[in-house]
Amino acid sequence: MALFTDGPVSCILDLTARDTQLLNVASTEGIDVTQKIGLAQDELALEITTLLNQLTYVDQAFWLAPQPDIGCVVVTPALKLWHTLRSLELVYADAYNNQLNDRYAGKRDQFHAMGGSAYEKVIQIGLGIAGCPVAQPAIPNVVAAPCAAGSLPLPDATYYVTLSWINAQGEEGASAVAAAVATSAGTLLIQPGSPPRYATAWNVYVGTAPETMSLQNASPLAPGQTWLQPGTLTTSGRAPGSGQAPSYIKPVPRMIQRG
Repeated sequence: MALFTDGPVSCILDLTARDTQLLNVASTEGIDVTQKIGLAQDELALEITTLLNQLTYVDQAFWLAPQPDIGCVVVTPALKLWHTLRSLELVYADAYNNQLNDRYAGKRDQFHAMGGSAYEKVIQIGLGIAGCPVAQPAIPNVVAAPCAAGSLPLPDATYYVTLSWINAQGEEGASAVAAAVATSAGTLLIQPGSPPRYATAWNVYVGTAPETMSLQNASPLAPGQTWLQPGTLTTSGRAPGSGQAPSYIKPVPRMIQRG
């Protein structure tokens, strides 16, 4: 599971799975769905931050350990559903404001009500919290490079590369958006960039297609270490993960929903 702060919780495919007419409506009314997804993320961030801040008042043992912040929140199924429905509500609210079309108003109200139910599920279940959150890295810095002395080059092809950070407990964060690099009588040099908070090591994944990337390093790499891909691509390693599971579920107090 990704962290809430890794990027958009839901994507356009998640929205269209709930509403097959979404893209037609967005095209007709000139609505940027990606922008609405971002606005929904901002709204949820404020609401989740408010919930987390309230914990300092309802948790009698709050002084024994630092309270989690928004960077510790893991995207659970309930949280993802809440974001998806809020995004759809924003799209149809905009569409209604453009045309004052009652059909759009009905959709807006439907997704508002469904989003309220999803919010209630988040409250009932609680927020997923990562004790040592590891942020998703940026797109890897990958370049074509000469082979090490005595090593064979990779077969000439386009390779896809991603990486992920690991904390001291061995928990792996979400992998980066893959980079694509073509080689010619050489190999790949991969640099991880600056480690995020709590990161102590990193893994590298390479494949000839995004869906075939697999783990290449036999043991975790140090934060300042680079990776020079050997001439043989390991295909038996595991695929990149989607991120950390919550360390625990944090009960949250109720707050009055907007609207």
